[in-house]
Amino acid sequence: MAKVSARIYQGTTRNLRLLARRLKAGDIVGVPTETVYGLAANALDARACGKVFRAKRRPLNDPLIVHISSVSDLSLVAKSNEAALLLAREFWPGPLTMILPKQPVVPPIVSAGGESVAVRAPAHPLFRRLLRLVGLPLAAPSANPFGYVSPTTAQHVREGLGKNLRYILDGGPARIGVESTIVDLRDPAKPCVLRPGAISREQLAAALGRKVGLLAHAARKPGKAAQVSPGLLARHYSPKTAVIVYRRLGTPMESRDAYIYFRRPSAPRKTNVFWLDREGQVAGAARRLFSVLRDVDQQGFRRIHVELAPGNGLSLAINDRLRRAAAR
Repeated sequence: MAKVSARIYQGTTRNLRLLARRLKAGDIVGVPTETVYGLAANALDARACGKVFRAKRRPLNDPLIVHISSVSDLSLVAKSNEAALLLAREFWPGPLTMILPKQPVVPPIVSAGGESVAVRAPAHPLFRRLLRLVGLPLAAPSANPFGYVSPTTAQHVREGLGKNLRYILDGGPARIGVESTIVDLRDPAKPCVLRPGAISREQLAAALGRKVGLLAHAARKPGKAAQVSPGLLARHYSPKTAVIVYRRLGTPMESRDAYIYFRRPSAPRKTNVFWLDREGQVAGAARRLFSVLRDVDQQGFRRIHVELAPGNGLSLAINDRLRRAAAR
């Protein structure tokens, strides 16, 4: 791929129309979502989606999430069922991705050659405007080099992929900060969360009126076989610096190491001490998680010691990302 220099575009009507034209023409565009920034391409154009894989150096066995603008578009890319429609009406637009049997129009490259597709309707207003202008579903994994910490600002995208794409739409910092919840609905009688996110398993169970399973972290195995969903690798979202996780983090002992607490410590600030949220709020911690990891990773520490989030709900998503960042 030729080396180019990405430009960040503000969300004006003129810029949105330009980016819509580029997407229709087969280009790739960095886009904001409420979860993290994505790298978008026409989901029905195999060549365009190939550019996404090459820009990210993403293995072809890791499928992409297809983004649509409304529930009515679901049948264009997936074979729906009653459970999927119920969840779509309850949680879309929003941070919920569903795994469903795919329609033939979805190219094999998008689904890693499998017979299912990951699909969601994002809530970010700029991305939704862009989707409507393009008039096509857009495939968009996180807009970062494969396996690295996910981007939550347009500048993160330019820092990671700026030489591999021309266009980035700036939608401000991501509101949620961790990737979408992924639920497998290929068998609607046995729904299962494959990746935790802002929408909890309990919320899904309440909406469906039945138990929802959860894929254990230990069940995520790397390999060359095609994945049924993105976000299933045991190691992912990882800074270059080695990460060690703790249920509770003690007093900093090594000046060459970084220490990230869930809540701001009461002790005097040291140059190697960081935190996810000043007040210990889970939503704030999720929003800052990847930004803090990126910042610390660039400071040349030997190791990163990080404290897990307490409780359930969104804390499960934070801890899922931290455990995979620490995996070796």
